[in-house]
Amino acid sequence: MFYATLEGLRRFKIPHNFEFISIITLYAQWIREGKLVVDPSWNTEGVKFTVQDPCKLVRQGLGDQVAEDLRFVIKKVVGAENFIDVWPNKSNNYCCGGGGGALQAGFVKNRRKFGKIKFDQLASTGADVVITPCHNCHTQVLDICDHYGGKWKTTHLWNWIEKAMVKP
Repeated sequence: MFYATLEGLRRFKIPHNFEFISIITLYAQWIREGKLVVDPSWNTEGVKFTVQDPCKLVRQGLGDQVAEDLRFVIKKVVGAENFIDVWPNKSNNYCCGGGGGALQAGFVKNRRKFGKIKFDQLASTGADVVITPCHNCHTQVLDICDHYGGKWKTTHLWNWIEKAMVKP
């Protein structure tokens, strides 16, 4: 829905008087401004994290800046030493294979076969958790983890922001 709205504004040159940004950029801004205070010290066991860069948000949407904001937030929330980036990453990252209607199309075998590239990439990080800020990526990464015998947990970013939040 984020990308559909963004692309609609672009493609049809719809005049608007608002800035179109991701909640991830707002999280990063709020952390930088001290409005959202997070502390990674909850991660006493050194749980390792990696991330999936969503196609529609990063490559076709807002570009590497939102990917940088995503990494900034994750590192602030889990500890920079507990973040393992994928390669390639950001605008050059691999598609998970679940977007563009693939999850709903019914071609599970094809979707999983395409997703094997993403599975191998994520598995190579050795991360315990894969953060997926996109719902389609979340469902696909969860499915390929289960299907191919991955060891990671698939979660959304907000789960970890809440865990790291310092309550006033």
